[in-house]
Amino acid sequence: MSTSGSPPQAGRLGTGHILFLIVAAAAPLSAMVGTVPLAFAFGDGAGVPAAFLFAGVTLLCFSVGYAVSARRTGGSGGFYASVADGLGRPPAVAAGYIALLSYNCATIGLAGALGYFTQLVLAAHGLTVSWEWCAAVGLVLTAVLGYREIALSARVLALFMLGEIGVLAALDVAILARHGLHALPTASFSPHTAAGPGVGVSLMFAFVSFIGFESAALYGKEAKDPRRSVPRATYAAVVLIAGFYALTSWLAVGAVGTDRVREVAGKQMGDLFFSLGDDFLGKAGSTGLQILLCTSLFAATLALHSAANRYAQVLAEDGLLPSALAVEHPRHRSPHRASLAQSALTTLVVAGFAVAGLDPYADLTTSMLGLGTLGIVTLQALAALSVLGLRLRGTGGHSHWWRETLAPLLGFAGLAASVWLVVGNFDMLTGSPSRVIAALPWLLPLVAAGGLAYAARLRTAHPLRYRLLGTRHTAAPDPEPSPATPAALSGDRHARSQ
Repeated sequence: MSTSGSPPQAGRLGTGHILFLIVAAAAPLSAMVGTVPLAFAFGDGAGVPAAFLFAGVTLLCFSVGYAVSARRTGGSGGFYASVADGLGRPPAVAAGYIALLSYNCATIGLAGALGYFTQLVLAAHGLTVSWEWCAAVGLVLTAVLGYREIALSARVLALFMLGEIGVLAALDVAILARHGLHALPTASFSPHTAAGPGVGVSLMFAFVSFIGFESAALYGKEAKDPRRSVPRATYAAVVLIAGFYALTSWLAVGAVGTDRVREVAGKQMGDLFFSLGDDFLGKAGSTGLQILLCTSLFAATLALHSAANRYAQVLAEDGLLPSALAVEHPRHRSPHRASLAQSALTTLVVAGFAVAGLDPYADLTTSMLGLGTLGIVTLQALAALSVLGLRLRGTGGHSHWWRETLAPLLGFAGLAASVWLVVGNFDMLTGSPSRVIAALPWLLPLVAAGGLAYAARLRTAHPLRYRLLGTRHTAAPDPEPSPATPAALSGDRHARSQ
Protein backbone atom coordinates (compact mmCIF):
# COMPACT_ATOMS: atom_id res chain seq x y z
CA MET A 1 0.00 0.00 0.00
CA SER A 2 1.54 3.29 -1.06
CA THR A 3 0.99 6.30 1.11
CA SER A 4 2.41 8.81 -1.28
CA GLY A 5 -0.33 8.67 -3.91
CA SER A 6 2.01 7.57 -6.69
CA PRO A 7 1.82 4.20 -8.39
CA PRO A 8 3.84 1.42 -6.89
CA GLN A 9 7.09 0.46 -8.54
CA ALA A 10 8.85 -2.85 -8.81
CA GLY A 11 11.32 -3.59 -6.05
CA ARG A 12 14.92 -2.60 -6.67
CA LEU A 13 16.71 -4.82 -4.19
CA GLY A 14 17.99 -8.27 -5.02
CA THR A 15 19.35 -10.85 -2.58
CA GLY A 16 22.85 -9.38 -2.89
CA HIS A 17 21.68 -5.85 -2.06
CA ILE A 18 19.83 -7.04 1.05
CA LEU A 19 22.83 -9.12 2.09
CA PHE A 20 25.06 -6.04 1.97
CA LEU A 21 22.56 -4.08 4.05
CA ILE A 22 22.35 -6.64 6.83
CA VAL A 23 26.02 -7.67 6.96
CA ALA A 24 26.96 -3.99 7.12
CA ALA A 25 24.64 -3.62 10.13
CA ALA A 26 26.61 -6.37 11.89
CA ALA A 27 29.84 -4.39 11.20
CA PRO A 28 32.34 -7.29 10.97
CA LEU A 29 35.47 -5.17 11.42
CA SER A 30 33.98 -3.26 14.35
CA ALA A 31 33.04 -6.56 15.99
CA MET A 32 36.54 -7.92 15.54
CA VAL A 33 38.23 -4.81 16.91
CA GLY A 34 35.78 -3.97 19.69
CA THR A 35 34.11 -7.20 20.77
CA VAL A 36 36.48 -10.12 20.21
CA PRO A 37 39.24 -8.80 22.52
CA LEU A 38 36.66 -8.43 25.31
CA ALA A 39 35.50 -11.99 24.74
CA PHE A 40 39.13 -13.19 24.84
CA ALA A 41 39.87 -11.27 28.04
CA PHE A 42 36.68 -11.85 30.05
CA GLY A 43 35.31 -15.00 28.42
CA ASP A 44 36.91 -18.36 27.86
CA GLY A 45 39.96 -17.06 25.99
CA ALA A 46 40.98 -19.46 23.25
CA GLY A 47 37.46 -20.95 23.20
CA VAL A 48 35.91 -17.82 21.65
CA PRO A 49 35.90 -19.23 18.06
CA ALA A 50 33.71 -22.12 19.28
CA ALA A 51 31.32 -19.58 20.85
CA PHE A 52 30.95 -17.83 17.47
CA LEU A 53 30.29 -21.15 15.78
CA PHE A 54 27.66 -22.08 18.39
CA ALA A 55 25.97 -18.69 18.02
CA GLY A 56 25.98 -19.08 14.25
CA VAL A 57 24.33 -22.53 14.40
CA THR A 58 21.73 -21.24 16.88
CA LEU A 59 20.90 -18.24 14.69
CA LEU A 60 20.76 -20.45 11.61
CA CYS A 61 18.06 -22.47 13.41
CA PHE A 62 16.33 -19.18 14.21
CA SER A 63 16.57 -18.18 10.54
CA VAL A 64 14.88 -21.41 9.41
CA GLY A 65 11.83 -20.51 11.48
CA TYR A 66 12.06 -16.81 10.65
CA ALA A 67 11.95 -17.70 6.94
CA VAL A 68 8.50 -19.23 7.51
CA SER A 69 7.34 -15.91 8.92
CA ALA A 70 9.11 -13.90 6.19
CA ARG A 71 7.30 -15.83 3.46
CA ARG A 72 3.94 -15.27 5.15
CA THR A 73 4.56 -11.56 5.68
CA GLY A 74 5.99 -10.98 2.22
CA GLY A 75 9.37 -10.19 3.77
CA SER A 76 8.28 -6.85 5.23
CA GLY A 77 7.42 -5.45 8.63
CA GLY A 78 10.30 -7.08 10.50
CA PHE A 79 9.67 -8.24 14.05
CA TYR A 80 6.41 -6.32 14.25
CA ALA A 81 4.85 -8.32 11.41
CA SER A 82 6.33 -11.61 12.60
CA VAL A 83 5.00 -11.25 16.14
CA ALA A 84 1.60 -10.07 14.88
CA ASP A 85 1.35 -13.14 12.67
CA GLY A 86 2.38 -15.66 15.31
CA LEU A 87 1.53 -14.20 18.73
CA GLY A 88 -1.25 -11.70 18.02
CA ARG A 89 -1.79 -7.98 18.01
CA PRO A 90 -0.99 -6.87 21.60
CA PRO A 91 2.46 -8.54 21.65
CA ALA A 92 3.06 -7.11 18.16
CA VAL A 93 2.43 -3.55 19.33
CA ALA A 94 4.81 -4.11 22.23
CA ALA A 95 7.40 -5.61 19.86
CA GLY A 96 7.02 -2.72 17.43
CA TYR A 97 7.72 -0.09 20.06
CA ILE A 98 10.64 -2.11 21.47
CA ALA A 99 12.06 -2.37 17.94
CA LEU A 100 11.72 1.36 17.43
CA LEU A 101 13.52 2.06 20.71
CA SER A 102 16.21 -0.57 20.16
CA TYR A 103 17.17 0.31 16.59
CA ASN A 104 17.20 4.02 17.38
CA CYS A 105 19.40 3.46 20.43
CA ALA A 106 21.77 1.26 18.43
CA THR A 107 22.00 3.91 15.70
CA ILE A 108 22.70 6.66 18.23
CA GLY A 109 25.35 4.54 19.95
CA LEU A 110 27.09 3.82 16.66
CA ALA A 111 27.06 7.52 15.77
CA GLY A 112 28.96 8.19 19.01
CA ALA A 113 31.43 5.40 18.24
CA LEU A 114 31.93 6.79 14.73
CA GLY A 115 32.82 10.22 16.11
CA TYR A 116 35.08 8.80 18.81
CA PHE A 117 37.14 6.41 16.67
CA THR A 118 37.37 8.79 13.72
CA GLN A 119 38.83 11.42 16.06
CA LEU A 120 41.40 8.90 17.34
CA VAL A 121 42.40 7.76 13.84
CA LEU A 122 42.79 11.34 12.61
CA ALA A 123 44.82 12.23 15.72
CA ALA A 124 47.13 9.26 15.08
CA HIS A 125 47.93 10.82 11.71
CA GLY A 126 48.49 14.35 13.00
CA LEU A 127 45.02 15.80 12.42
CA THR A 128 43.10 17.37 15.31
CA VAL A 129 39.33 17.24 14.78
CA SER A 130 36.80 17.02 17.62
CA TRP A 131 34.62 13.95 17.88
CA GLU A 132 31.56 16.19 17.58
CA TRP A 133 32.57 17.29 14.08
CA CYS A 134 33.44 13.74 13.06
CA ALA A 135 30.03 12.53 14.23
CA ALA A 136 28.31 15.47 12.53
CA VAL A 137 29.82 14.63 9.13
CA GLY A 138 28.76 11.02 9.54
CA LEU A 139 25.22 12.04 10.51
CA VAL A 140 24.87 14.37 7.51
CA LEU A 141 25.97 11.61 5.13
CA THR A 142 23.61 9.17 6.83
CA ALA A 143 20.72 11.62 6.53
CA VAL A 144 21.38 12.22 2.82
CA LEU A 145 21.67 8.54 1.95
CA GLY A 146 18.73 7.60 4.19
CA TYR A 147 16.56 10.12 2.33
CA ARG A 148 17.41 8.63 -1.06
CA GLU A 149 16.39 5.27 -2.52
CA ILE A 150 17.61 2.24 -0.60
CA ALA A 151 19.49 0.82 -3.60
CA LEU A 152 21.95 3.73 -3.37
CA SER A 153 22.65 2.95 0.28
CA ALA A 154 23.08 -0.72 -0.61
CA ARG A 155 25.74 0.14 -3.19
CA VAL A 156 27.62 2.37 -0.74
CA LEU A 157 27.42 -0.28 1.96
CA ALA A 158 28.64 -2.94 -0.47
CA LEU A 159 31.78 -0.90 -1.14
CA PHE A 160 32.53 -0.37 2.56
CA MET A 161 31.68 -3.94 3.51
CA LEU A 162 33.98 -5.40 0.86
CA GLY A 163 36.74 -3.12 2.13
CA GLU A 164 36.47 -4.18 5.77
CA ILE A 165 36.13 -7.87 4.95
CA GLY A 166 39.01 -7.57 2.49
CA VAL A 167 41.45 -6.17 5.03
CA LEU A 168 40.50 -8.81 7.61
CA ALA A 169 40.85 -11.52 4.94
CA ALA A 170 44.31 -10.17 4.14
CA LEU A 171 45.21 -10.42 7.84
CA ASP A 172 43.88 -14.00 7.93
CA VAL A 173 45.97 -14.97 4.90
CA ALA A 174 49.08 -13.32 6.35
CA ILE A 175 48.72 -15.24 9.64
CA LEU A 176 48.22 -18.51 7.75
CA ALA A 177 51.20 -17.80 5.51
CA ARG A 178 53.50 -17.29 8.48
CA HIS A 179 52.27 -19.98 10.86
CA GLY A 180 50.67 -22.51 8.54
CA LEU A 181 48.27 -24.97 10.17
CA HIS A 182 49.67 -24.03 13.58
CA ALA A 183 47.59 -20.83 13.19
CA LEU A 184 44.48 -23.00 13.62
CA PRO A 185 44.90 -24.57 17.07
CA THR A 186 42.57 -27.50 17.69
CA ALA A 187 42.49 -26.55 21.37
CA SER A 188 39.95 -23.79 20.58
CA PHE A 189 37.31 -26.43 19.87
CA SER A 190 38.23 -28.93 22.57
CA PRO A 191 35.46 -29.41 25.18
CA HIS A 192 37.84 -28.38 27.96
CA THR A 193 38.56 -24.99 26.36
CA ALA A 194 35.29 -24.25 24.53
CA ALA A 195 33.19 -24.96 27.64
CA GLY A 196 35.70 -23.61 30.14
CA PRO A 197 35.27 -20.81 32.70
CA GLY A 198 33.83 -17.67 31.12
CA VAL A 199 31.97 -19.47 28.33
CA GLY A 200 28.78 -17.57 29.18
CA VAL A 201 30.51 -14.23 28.63
CA SER A 202 31.99 -15.46 25.35
CA LEU A 203 28.56 -16.55 24.16
CA MET A 204 27.09 -13.18 25.11
CA PHE A 205 29.66 -11.30 23.01
CA ALA A 206 29.23 -13.82 20.19
CA PHE A 207 25.45 -13.31 19.98
CA VAL A 208 25.85 -9.55 20.32
CA SER A 209 28.17 -9.50 17.30
CA PHE A 210 25.37 -10.69 14.99
CA ILE A 211 23.09 -7.72 15.71
CA GLY A 212 21.33 -6.51 12.56
CA PHE A 213 21.45 -9.77 10.58
CA GLU A 214 17.67 -10.20 10.94
CA SER A 215 16.85 -6.83 9.35
CA ALA A 216 16.31 -8.39 5.90
CA ALA A 217 12.62 -8.64 6.78
CA LEU A 218 12.33 -4.85 6.73
CA TYR A 219 13.06 -4.50 3.01
CA GLY A 220 10.32 -6.68 1.54
CA LYS A 221 8.48 -3.77 -0.08
CA GLU A 222 11.68 -2.72 -1.83
CA ALA A 223 12.82 -6.21 -2.87
CA LYS A 224 12.35 -7.68 -6.34
CA ASP A 225 11.20 -11.06 -5.02
CA PRO A 226 10.79 -10.70 -1.24
CA ARG A 227 9.48 -14.19 -0.53
CA ARG A 228 12.72 -15.63 -1.86
CA SER A 229 15.33 -12.91 -1.46
CA VAL A 230 14.60 -12.11 2.20
CA PRO A 231 15.05 -15.70 3.50
CA ARG A 232 18.04 -16.27 1.22
CA ALA A 233 19.75 -13.07 2.38
CA THR A 234 19.11 -14.01 6.02
CA TYR A 235 20.60 -17.50 5.59
CA ALA A 236 23.58 -16.14 3.68
CA ALA A 237 24.22 -13.44 6.28
CA VAL A 238 24.27 -15.93 9.18
CA VAL A 239 26.64 -18.31 7.36
CA LEU A 240 28.93 -15.50 6.19
CA ILE A 241 29.08 -13.70 9.54
CA ALA A 242 29.47 -16.86 11.64
CA GLY A 243 32.12 -18.34 9.38
CA PHE A 244 34.07 -15.12 9.15
CA TYR A 245 33.94 -14.37 12.88
CA ALA A 246 34.88 -17.92 13.86
CA LEU A 247 37.77 -18.13 11.37
CA THR A 248 39.25 -14.70 12.10
CA SER A 249 39.04 -15.10 15.88
CA TRP A 250 40.53 -18.61 15.53
CA LEU A 251 43.48 -17.25 13.55
CA ALA A 252 43.93 -14.49 16.14
CA VAL A 253 44.21 -17.19 18.81
CA GLY A 254 46.81 -18.96 16.69
CA ALA A 255 48.77 -15.76 16.10
CA VAL A 256 48.88 -14.77 19.78
CA GLY A 257 48.97 -18.29 21.30
CA THR A 258 46.31 -20.30 23.08
CA ASP A 259 48.02 -19.89 26.45
CA ARG A 260 48.63 -16.13 26.04
CA VAL A 261 45.52 -14.84 24.25
CA ARG A 262 43.55 -14.03 27.41
CA GLU A 263 46.44 -12.11 28.99
CA VAL A 264 47.44 -10.26 25.81
CA ALA A 265 43.83 -9.28 25.00
CA GLY A 266 43.36 -8.04 28.58
CA LYS A 267 46.33 -5.71 28.17
CA GLN A 268 45.76 -4.51 24.61
CA MET A 269 41.96 -4.59 24.39
CA GLY A 270 40.91 -2.48 21.37
CA ASP A 271 44.50 -2.33 20.12
CA LEU A 272 44.80 -6.12 19.74
CA PHE A 273 43.89 -6.29 16.05
CA PHE A 274 45.85 -3.14 15.26
CA SER A 275 48.90 -4.80 16.81
CA LEU A 276 48.26 -7.89 14.71
CA GLY A 277 47.94 -5.63 11.68
CA ASP A 278 51.30 -4.01 12.42
CA ASP A 279 52.92 -7.42 12.88
CA PHE A 280 51.45 -9.27 9.90
CA LEU A 281 50.54 -6.54 7.39
CA GLY A 282 53.02 -3.81 8.23
CA LYS A 283 52.34 -0.16 8.89
CA ALA A 284 50.22 0.25 5.78
CA GLY A 285 48.02 -2.66 6.82
CA SER A 286 47.53 -1.24 10.30
CA THR A 287 46.60 2.14 8.82
CA GLY A 288 44.13 0.41 6.52
CA LEU A 289 42.54 -1.30 9.52
CA GLN A 290 42.16 2.06 11.27
CA ILE A 291 40.56 3.77 8.28
CA LEU A 292 38.28 0.86 7.50
CA LEU A 293 37.17 0.72 11.13
CA CYS A 294 35.73 4.21 10.64
CA THR A 295 34.00 3.24 7.38
CA SER A 296 32.70 0.09 9.09
CA LEU A 297 31.12 2.17 11.84
CA PHE A 298 29.60 4.52 9.26
CA ALA A 299 28.21 1.58 7.30
CA ALA A 300 26.68 0.10 10.45
CA THR A 301 25.18 3.49 11.40
CA LEU A 302 23.60 3.85 7.95
CA ALA A 303 22.29 0.26 7.92
CA LEU A 304 20.67 0.55 11.36
CA HIS A 305 19.34 4.02 10.50
CA SER A 306 17.60 2.46 7.48
CA ALA A 307 16.17 -0.29 9.67
CA ALA A 308 14.95 2.19 12.30
CA ASN A 309 13.10 4.44 9.87
CA ARG A 310 11.41 1.46 8.22
CA TYR A 311 10.08 0.38 11.59
CA ALA A 312 8.76 3.91 12.06
CA GLN A 313 7.09 3.72 8.64
CA VAL A 314 5.44 0.36 9.37
CA LEU A 315 4.11 1.51 12.74
CA ALA A 316 2.87 4.76 11.22
CA GLU A 317 1.02 2.84 8.49
CA ASP A 318 -0.90 1.03 11.22
CA GLY A 319 -1.66 4.22 13.15
CA LEU A 320 0.77 3.48 15.99
CA LEU A 321 2.83 6.58 15.14
CA PRO A 322 1.89 9.85 13.38
CA SER A 323 0.70 9.03 9.85
CA ALA A 324 3.11 11.54 8.29
CA LEU A 325 5.99 9.15 9.01
CA ALA A 326 4.45 6.57 6.66
CA VAL A 327 4.71 8.76 3.57
CA GLU A 328 7.06 7.53 0.85
CA HIS A 329 9.07 9.82 -1.39
CA PRO A 330 7.35 9.94 -4.82
CA ARG A 331 10.62 9.32 -6.71
CA HIS A 332 13.00 7.56 -4.30
CA ARG A 333 10.27 5.33 -2.79
CA SER A 334 12.01 5.79 0.57
CA PRO A 335 10.37 6.57 3.95
CA HIS A 336 11.99 10.00 3.74
CA ARG A 337 9.99 11.65 6.52
CA ALA A 338 10.72 8.80 8.92
CA SER A 339 14.37 9.08 7.90
CA LEU A 340 14.43 12.82 8.60
CA ALA A 341 12.76 12.29 11.99
CA GLN A 342 15.26 9.58 12.89
CA SER A 343 18.18 11.81 11.82
CA ALA A 344 16.82 14.67 13.93
CA LEU A 345 16.45 12.39 16.98
CA THR A 346 20.01 11.04 16.62
CA THR A 347 21.40 14.54 16.23
CA LEU A 348 19.55 15.83 19.30
CA VAL A 349 20.73 12.97 21.52
CA VAL A 350 24.35 13.14 20.33
CA ALA A 351 24.33 16.93 20.73
CA GLY A 352 22.89 16.56 24.24
CA PHE A 353 25.75 14.27 25.28
CA ALA A 354 28.24 16.69 23.72
CA VAL A 355 26.81 19.75 25.47
CA ALA A 356 26.84 17.86 28.77
CA GLY A 357 30.54 17.15 28.29
CA LEU A 358 30.05 13.38 28.46
CA ASP A 359 32.44 10.90 26.86
CA PRO A 360 31.29 9.82 23.39
CA TYR A 361 32.34 6.21 23.93
CA ALA A 362 32.26 5.48 27.67
CA ASP A 363 28.93 7.30 28.15
CA LEU A 364 27.11 7.54 24.81
CA THR A 365 28.13 4.47 22.82
CA THR A 366 28.18 1.92 25.62
CA SER A 367 24.81 2.88 27.09
CA MET A 368 22.87 3.34 23.85
CA LEU A 369 24.39 0.40 21.99
CA GLY A 370 24.06 -1.83 25.05
CA LEU A 371 20.34 -1.09 25.39
CA GLY A 372 19.75 -1.43 21.66
CA THR A 373 21.57 -4.75 21.58
CA LEU A 374 19.53 -6.18 24.45
CA GLY A 375 16.30 -5.06 22.82
CA ILE A 376 17.16 -6.60 19.45
CA VAL A 377 18.19 -9.94 20.98
CA THR A 378 14.91 -9.95 22.94
CA LEU A 379 12.99 -9.34 19.71
CA GLN A 380 14.83 -12.18 18.00
CA ALA A 381 13.69 -14.52 20.79
CA LEU A 382 10.11 -13.26 20.41
CA ALA A 383 10.25 -13.80 16.64
CA ALA A 384 11.35 -17.42 17.19
CA LEU A 385 8.49 -17.87 19.63
CA SER A 386 6.04 -16.44 17.10
CA VAL A 387 6.85 -19.24 14.64
CA LEU A 388 5.98 -21.75 17.35
CA GLY A 389 2.78 -19.76 17.84
CA LEU A 390 1.91 -20.30 14.18
CA ARG A 391 2.36 -24.05 14.61
CA LEU A 392 0.18 -24.15 17.74
CA ARG A 393 -2.55 -22.14 16.02
CA GLY A 394 -2.32 -24.27 12.89
CA THR A 395 -1.94 -21.20 10.65
CA GLY A 396 1.53 -21.86 9.27
CA GLY A 397 0.31 -23.76 6.21
CA HIS A 398 1.74 -27.23 5.61
CA SER A 399 3.45 -27.86 8.92
CA HIS A 400 6.96 -29.28 9.00
CA TRP A 401 8.57 -30.66 12.15
CA TRP A 402 11.94 -29.02 11.44
CA ARG A 403 11.01 -25.62 9.98
CA GLU A 404 8.09 -24.84 12.25
CA THR A 405 8.90 -26.69 15.47
CA LEU A 406 12.41 -27.91 16.20
CA ALA A 407 14.45 -25.19 14.44
CA PRO A 408 12.56 -22.24 15.99
CA LEU A 409 12.54 -24.03 19.35
CA LEU A 410 16.33 -24.41 19.27
CA GLY A 411 16.67 -20.80 18.12
CA PHE A 412 14.41 -19.57 20.91
CA ALA A 413 16.32 -21.54 23.54
CA GLY A 414 19.65 -20.11 22.43
CA LEU A 415 18.33 -16.57 22.15
CA ALA A 416 16.54 -16.71 25.51
CA ALA A 417 19.82 -17.82 27.07
CA SER A 418 21.53 -14.91 25.30
CA VAL A 419 19.00 -12.43 26.76
CA TRP A 420 19.66 -13.85 30.22
CA LEU A 421 23.43 -13.55 29.71
CA VAL A 422 23.21 -9.95 28.45
CA VAL A 423 21.00 -8.86 31.36
CA GLY A 424 23.26 -10.60 33.86
CA ASN A 425 26.40 -9.07 32.37
CA PHE A 426 25.02 -5.69 31.27
CA ASP A 427 27.70 -3.80 33.21
CA MET A 428 30.39 -5.75 31.35
CA LEU A 429 28.70 -5.19 28.00
CA THR A 430 28.52 -1.44 28.58
CA GLY A 431 31.78 -1.19 30.50
CA SER A 432 30.15 1.16 32.99
CA PRO A 433 29.63 0.77 36.76
CA SER A 434 26.95 3.50 36.71
CA ARG A 435 23.69 2.56 38.42
CA VAL A 436 21.77 4.64 35.88
CA ILE A 437 23.19 2.65 32.98
CA ALA A 438 22.70 -0.60 34.89
CA ALA A 439 18.98 0.26 35.16
CA LEU A 440 18.54 0.84 31.39
CA PRO A 441 17.27 -2.73 30.69
CA TRP A 442 14.14 -1.86 32.68
CA LEU A 443 13.13 0.46 29.83
CA LEU A 444 12.32 -2.57 27.67
CA PRO A 445 9.58 -4.06 29.91
CA LEU A 446 8.23 -0.54 30.50
CA VAL A 447 7.95 0.10 26.76
CA ALA A 448 6.42 -3.35 26.28
CA ALA A 449 3.85 -2.66 28.99
CA GLY A 450 3.00 0.65 27.31
CA GLY A 451 2.51 -1.13 24.00
CA LEU A 452 0.23 -3.75 25.55
CA ALA A 453 -1.80 -1.04 27.28
CA TYR A 454 -2.16 0.95 24.05
CA ALA A 455 -3.27 -2.18 22.18
CA ALA A 456 -5.90 -2.81 24.87
CA ARG A 457 -7.14 0.76 24.50
CA LEU A 458 -7.37 0.41 20.70
CA ARG A 459 -9.30 -2.83 21.08
CA THR A 460 -11.95 -1.03 23.11
CA ALA A 461 -12.00 2.45 21.58
CA HIS A 462 -11.14 1.69 17.93
CA PRO A 463 -11.95 -1.98 17.25
CA LEU A 464 -11.55 -1.71 13.47
CA ARG A 465 -8.11 -0.16 13.74
CA TYR A 466 -7.22 -2.85 16.24
CA ARG A 467 -8.32 -5.66 13.90
CA LEU A 468 -6.26 -4.21 11.04
CA LEU A 469 -3.02 -4.10 13.05
CA GLY A 470 -0.37 -6.13 11.25
CA THR A 471 -2.79 -7.57 8.68
CA ARG A 472 -1.25 -5.73 5.71
CA HIS A 473 1.88 -7.87 6.14
CA THR A 474 0.28 -11.32 6.45
CA ALA A 475 -0.55 -13.73 3.68
CA ALA A 476 -3.95 -14.50 5.16
CA PRO A 477 -5.24 -11.43 7.03
CA ASP A 478 -8.31 -11.59 9.21
CA PRO A 479 -11.55 -10.88 7.37
CA GLU A 480 -12.81 -7.39 7.77
CA PRO A 481 -15.63 -7.12 10.28
CA SER A 482 -18.05 -5.13 8.20
CA PRO A 483 -19.15 -5.17 4.54
CA ALA A 484 -19.19 -1.37 4.65
CA THR A 485 -15.42 -1.24 5.04
CA PRO A 486 -14.72 2.00 3.09
CA ALA A 487 -17.19 3.95 5.17
CA ALA A 488 -15.98 2.35 8.36
CA LEU A 489 -12.41 3.15 7.49
CA SER A 490 -13.35 6.72 6.70
CA GLY A 491 -15.07 7.06 10.03
CA ASP A 492 -12.18 5.49 11.85
CA ARG A 493 -9.69 7.82 10.18
CA HIS A 494 -11.87 10.70 11.28
CA ALA A 495 -11.92 9.34 14.83
CA ARG A 496 -8.15 8.94 14.82
CA SER A 497 -7.69 12.55 13.77
CA GLN A 498 -9.72 13.76 16.75
